[in-house]
Amino acid sequence: MKLLFKHVLFLFLLQLLAFGNANAQTVRWDSTYRPAKYKELTAKFQAEEKSKKEFVFLGNSITAGTDWSKLLNLSNAKNRGISGDITFGVLERLDEVISRKPAKVFVLIGVNDVSRNIPDSLILRNYKLIIDRLKRGAKKTKIYFYTLLPVNSTFEKFKNHYGKDEHILWLNDQIRKLADRKVTVIDLYPHFLDENKRLKAELTMDGLHLKPEGYQVWSKILNDGGYLN
Repeated sequence: MKLLFKHVLFLFLLQLLAFGNANAQTVRWDSTYRPAKYKELTAKFQAEEKSKKEFVFLGNSITAGTDWSKLLNLSNAKNRGISGDITFGVLERLDEVISRKPAKVFVLIGVNDVSRNIPDSLILRNYKLIIDRLKRGAKKTKIYFYTLLPVNSTFEKFKNHYGKDEHILWLNDQIRKLADRKVTVIDLYPHFLDENKRLKAELTMDGLHLKPEGYQVWSKILNDGGYLN
């Protein structure tokens, strides 16, 4: 009887293991995803007249969510944020940024990759590819790479972005290691964090995107850090 019980238990554990592996295999990700307005916006960027000593702000909706020229009083600021974009999308449109030979590029990207279950190792690889291509294609451009912002799950709006804090923390640790002679890391993350390790509620409208007050914090970080000089 004991032997039969052990045999049944063994088979049950095997089934659990198989079920777990099957579930793991169903976590899918897609490097080809592009937001609905991706083509429209990239065409608009391509058509935009070049100017000297541009400051390019490159990223997703968090970058797209403000007018950098007005926020920073910079007439040469160019917004290259596309809502919903991922690191693969940035790589696809990076030549447009490189062709402008900007004075500075500020990069914030990756939280949508995390929400779409793109492996952390691939996100990090793409960070390094972005930096490498900027270094090779725009040799005089100063590169600024931001750490990812925290999120706030209490808003219950962007559920795919929630519950993945460990991925954000790991990526931020890796981003901090990207700093070198040509890459300056700007650590946004701690400035937006509340006592519960969440994005400060007073700085966000939905637990992911920033209110004007959030961009004011961002502006202060850039100005106080001398990153716009």
